[in-house]
Amino acid sequence: MENIALIGIDLGKNSFHIHCQDHRGKAVYRKKFTRPKLIEFLATCPATTIAMEACGGSHFMARKLAELGHFPK
Repeated sequence: MENIALIGIDLGKNSFHIHCQDHRGKAVYRKKFTRPKLIEFLATCPATTIAMEACGGSHFMARKLAELGHFPK
């Protein structure tokens, strides 16, 4: 997972879809996660920019991602 430059997250109530891109914009990873598994996965990724939509759960998720060293947008 060293080549991930950007992660996009589609936030949902019970499941989350992620899309990871490298520096060239090429998709390198896509997967569906539950909340605990998503946090576990992102804890293993190097610090990177993570984009997500603005919704009720985005503030909670942004705080969690910042605690892990990521840069939520």
